[in-house]
Amino acid sequence: MSKVDVFNHLNTLKSQDLNLQAVTVGKVIAYADGIVFADELNDVQAGELVSFESGATGLALNLEKDKVGIIVLAGADQIKTGDLVYRSKQILAIDVSEEIIGRVVNPLGQVEDGKAAIQKDKSMLLEKIAPGVIVREAVNQPLQTGIKAIDALIPIGRGQRELIIGDRNTGKSSIALATILNQKGQDVICVYVAIGQKKSTLAQFIQVLDDKGALEYTTVVAASASEAASLQFLAPYAGQAIAEYFLEKGKDVLIVFDDLSKHAQAYREISLLLKRPSGREAYPGDVFYLHSRLLERACKLNQENGGGSITALPIIETQANDVSAYIPTNVISITDGQIYLETDLFNAGMRPAINIGLSVSRVGSAAQLKAMKQVAGSLKLDLAQFRELEAFAQFSSDLDSATKKQLDRGKRVSEILKQAWDLQMSVADQVLIIHAAVNGLLDEVEIADLGAWESEYLAFAKTKQATLMKTLLTGAKIEASGEAALQKLNQDFKIARPRFYKKEA
Repeated sequence: MSKVDVFNHLNTLKSQDLNLQAVTVGKVIAYADGIVFADELNDVQAGELVSFESGATGLALNLEKDKVGIIVLAGADQIKTGDLVYRSKQILAIDVSEEIIGRVVNPLGQVEDGKAAIQKDKSMLLEKIAPGVIVREAVNQPLQTGIKAIDALIPIGRGQRELIIGDRNTGKSSIALATILNQKGQDVICVYVAIGQKKSTLAQFIQVLDDKGALEYTTVVAASASEAASLQFLAPYAGQAIAEYFLEKGKDVLIVFDDLSKHAQAYREISLLLKRPSGREAYPGDVFYLHSRLLERACKLNQENGGGSITALPIIETQANDVSAYIPTNVISITDGQIYLETDLFNAGMRPAINIGLSVSRVGSAAQLKAMKQVAGSLKLDLAQFRELEAFAQFSSDLDSATKKQLDRGKRVSEILKQAWDLQMSVADQVLIIHAAVNGLLDEVEIADLGAWESEYLAFAKTKQATLMKTLLTGAKIEASGEAALQKLNQDFKIARPRFYKKEA
């Protein structure tokens, strides 16, 4: 390229309103696999956008003494050795506005749903320092998933980071999808980040959101398996930037990262191509920082700073239930608890396949509704004891009546916690069912009949105890009058539906 051509290119850049006073020009010295090494870009910043004379764009990541490592974001097939590279003096950001709700975008903010482009309101940096402790407050408000086993035993609060972890095909995405669907009418904006998924799987996910009316409050950030590793690497940060746009407006946001295992693999690919030193399992040494700087940005702000929140549900895929692998242990240590899904439980027909013993919420009952806390207080301990007894009972045929009774109740409680992914339950419904389970009201119901019992019991309650249901829906503490109403409801149902209960001997 001649000096005249360079001069004309600089004038073109200026005419695009990039506000360039002086443009640093480098040259491509090597290019392969979506990675460019360029020299003479001595004053470029880490995370700065650069443009190539072919029209391609890239992101400066490696700042070395004699060269700069750049990952290509768009136009990779047009780059060749010797091309000129220009600084933009712009750190990578995504254009966001209220219009982004209900849309599918890529990590650069470009629409992927075939609809009109999104008008810019604000440019949000993809990389940002997490809010400090002073501007935060304790997590104290629940984010209801609509799933009995989670809302009762592993409660999630607004502003929490709760990991969903398990092997492939154990229902991780289903829990995330159910949680998004349950936010309808809850004044929560959802952001779903798809990393490294097949396009067909993602299309089905979006179709479900659309069919259920959840796309009205959800934004999808898509970096599918066919996209470059650079876009898969940027996807969760783009999703977080979108979430922070609404956080600044005082909104509550739920963000799902599906999944961070593929995100780490994309980052490993980029790092190895950039010739960064590899460490354990070939991951670079800063792979922990990769996820910690992302998830630390989930928070609950105090009222002086808008009172908004970002609740993060990162997903990690394990292999052969190995939670001690490198990436799983990293993310477990960053988050505020985990929902552990077990293959054996899934294969045994438990849906969701949550291992209660290994799952925990470190926020706990601080973010649980008072009514739920009241009825589910002993549920987790009872289930844990049941699992121990169940394992012990396999080696003994002679059990005392108390042990048999505890085993029978544990089986019924486990059965009643089963729930289809697309059947979200209100707080009132959950409290009713769990109250019945922990108080032994299901002891006379056959296990095979529990599904039918549940649906008829809830319908009966809504007809006969509308006032009680309305009170329970608020999640307020159950007073003596409410407890009496619950007892009366149980007795009335037993009389009205005697076929569910065993006849007295």
